Amino acid sequence: MHTVEQMDTMEEMLSMLLDGAVETLDISPHLYQLAVDKYEEVGTWLAEHGTPDWRIYPQGSFRLGTVVRPNTPTGEYDIDLVCWLPIAKESTTQAELKERVGRMLHAFVRFKHRQGHGDGPASCESTRRCWTLSYPDDGFHLDVLPTIPDADLPPTGILLTDKQLRLWQHSNPIGYATWFQQQSQLDRRLVEAKRHANVADVPDWQVRSTLQRAVQILKWHAMLYFADDTDHRPPSILITTLAARAYLGESDLFTATRAVIDRMNAYVENRHGQFWVPNPAHENENFADKWNEYPERRKAFLRWHNDLAVLLDELVHLQHKGLPALAARMSESFTADAVQRSFQRLAERRTTEVKTGKLHMATGGLLTTAASGPRVPRHTFHGQHPHPRG
Repeated sequence: MHTVEQMDTMEEMLSMLLDGAVETLDISPHLYQLAVDKYEEVGTWLAEHGTPDWRIYPQGSFRLGTVVRPNTPTGEYDIDLVCWLPIAKESTTQAELKERVGRMLHAFVRFKHRQGHGDGPASCESTRRCWTLSYPDDGFHLDVLPTIPDADLPPTGILLTDKQLRLWQHSNPIGYATWFQQQSQLDRRLVEAKRHANVADVPDWQVRSTLQRAVQILKWHAMLYFADDTDHRPPSILITTLAARAYLGESDLFTATRAVIDRMNAYVENRHGQFWVPNPAHENENFADKWNEYPERRKAFLRWHNDLAVLLDELVHLQHKGLPALAARMSESFTADAVQRSFQRLAERRTTEVKTGKLHMATGGLLTTAASGPRVPRHTFHGQHPHPRG
């Protein structure tokens, strides 16, 4: 039987393993800066050739700091941008707005091609809600979303175009990002680190919160779980919202991920027979709307959720068998090379610490700290949830 101190140490070890593995999936500083440069170039073009009041800003995982590397060598990063035009809803239609922004973007592509530098987008294609500028040589594409103000939710609410739906769609990316950041700040460890460390010149995306890492783990697992069934893969925004609602400030990554998985289904509402996961920044936007139209997608979500819950439980039970057993099990559900690199780094670190006397071997080959300090009590997960683990 493990003591609380040993179990805490093992959870910390699993946290380091998960964090090290998911860290390899981060967008690289070079690609991040390249994407920022392209984003600013597109934004400047739209601002100068539209009207001075046009605005462009990032949304989605790029803004939230939860980007996960594509799971195929040819996969591209998807960077979402909002193009905001100060136009009243009564003075335009969805089709007119979409076409107006599209003309500007096509003109931008032609301009870059005439320059002949080869650093412009390869194409500009219309999708359901966006215009997609493709940069295949750089490994990413920009999705530009035409929007106008939502007069019912000032100052940051927006209305979206959607060629499959008659009515304007509501959203609030700025409000959502603010809410997500507030949820991340529940991790007081991160707050204190930022307060005391000299990080003034380090972008926020380089200092990951526990919530950001937990969301990346969930998205990573879902990306691989649905690799051959992308139609049923839960939207990133749905996973992110449920995880952020379920997060209560745990600073230990493994504990936080298990807790989020335990709690997240409790935040799926039933409104008059309709499944509903509201945008915390705009109650009229339902991130689970497709579950009502396609019930099989909700069933697929629950299967994925249970698979990840079982995996996390198994990792706890496998800890006494040592690092090789943990590595083998994690590699079954995550990218094997990322897991192996993380385990190798941890093993090297542990070997160094054992040699220097910072760690000693416990019964069964477990590594424990040579000197212990105050610890956060281990979470026992006594809450009731609508979908218990099976």
